[in-house]
Amino acid sequence: MDTLKANGITLAYRTWGREDAPPVLLLHSRGADGADWTPIAERLATGGHPRRVYAPDLRGHGRSDWPGTYALEEMRDDIRAFVTALGIAPTDVVAHSLGGLVACLLAQQAPGLVRRLVLEDVPAFLPLDPPRPPAERPAGDLPYDWAMIRATDVRRNTPDPVWWDHMGRITMPTLVVGGGPGSPVPQEQIAAVAERLPDARLVTVDAGHLVHETRPEEFLAVVEPFLG
Repeated sequence: MDTLKANGITLAYRTWGREDAPPVLLLHSRGADGADWTPIAERLATGGHPRRVYAPDLRGHGRSDWPGTYALEEMRDDIRAFVTALGIAPTDVVAHSLGGLVACLLAQQAPGLVRRLVLEDVPAFLPLDPPRPPAERPAGDLPYDWAMIRATDVRRNTPDPVWWDHMGRITMPTLVVGGGPGSPVPQEQIAAVAERLPDARLVTVDAGHLVHETRPEEFLAVVEPFLG
């Protein structure tokens, strides 16, 4: 693993593939870390169109800093600084769940950093009705900051309306991958995301929320041709 300073914190990240290959950035879901992408990253790095793959741990996760503040805007700014520091813009971005929310905010604010976007089972920036109840902390040590869970629950229940209003700013080609009826994310929200974007295609892989983990071959079969 490597680390770098971005937006005032230290981000840990993993890399795969040749340094001179086209870049792709993988953003993990809540409670995971960059290692979650390892089988996908290895394939992207060695496939028919080899890529240089970057998979950071988001703030509050894994070996990145746990600064205690977890606004989605802060996570977006972390990743913007990360991409800029590495000099990999424009990069393709493949993002799952929470990582997808961060990717959407990045693509809204800094579209020049993102060449193509893949959103894996990413909910819409719409209030939950009924609201998600407070999560109960599991016993023992956790590989993430529990304060991050509390903070992201609040924003999931009451997202900033501007985030949804600005989805039309995401103009780069986007592949929206839904997990089907087995996912806890309402699939009508996945469809709403695809409909909101000017240049998006919706594909459903009936795998539940963890599409890239449960059905990696099917996930790659749609993602690799899209990235090109």
